[in-house]
Amino acid sequence: MQLQTHRLILREYKPDDLDNIISILSDPKTMSYWPQPFNQSQVEAWIKRTLESYQLNGFGRYLVLLKETETIIGDAGILKSKVANEWVNDLGYIIHYPYWGNGYATEIATALKDYAFTVLKLDHLHINMPANHPASRRVAEKIGLKFIREFNNEKNRHIKTLLYGI
Repeated sequence: MQLQTHRLILREYKPDDLDNIISILSDPKTMSYWPQPFNQSQVEAWIKRTLESYQLNGFGRYLVLLKETETIIGDAGILKSKVANEWVNDLGYIIHYPYWGNGYATEIATALKDYAFTVLKLDHLHINMPANHPASRRVAEKIGLKFIREFNNEKNRHIKTLLYGI
């Protein structure tokens, strides 16, 4: 699968993409809303999990590239994940810090939402984010997701987390 927006390309991971994404997923600023930046083995597991998701579900996470230069600026996609004790189609995005504030997350989330409902025919979609991440909350709201509930996220330092869905 390759998905394009007017500025971005989302392409499937390949087994040898470690060097393409490790600098982003290991960057402390980029990963500041995650439990910690990823180390090499965590990035390898991330790629393995998404490759398995392609096989099991027909979708997963994707590398995000600027269309104009093919520079990799992040990772985004949909995974079947257990969130707040229920299995959901979890839309997520990680944009490398130098590219924050350009509307890329909203552009990606809009494209993935459309893909989820029109191509994949999913019946629901969720986004979860730390309560102290207003930019991510705005993305969820801009694409039409509604607040569902707040919970303490066992996977992320037990921090207060917001769940949005449609």
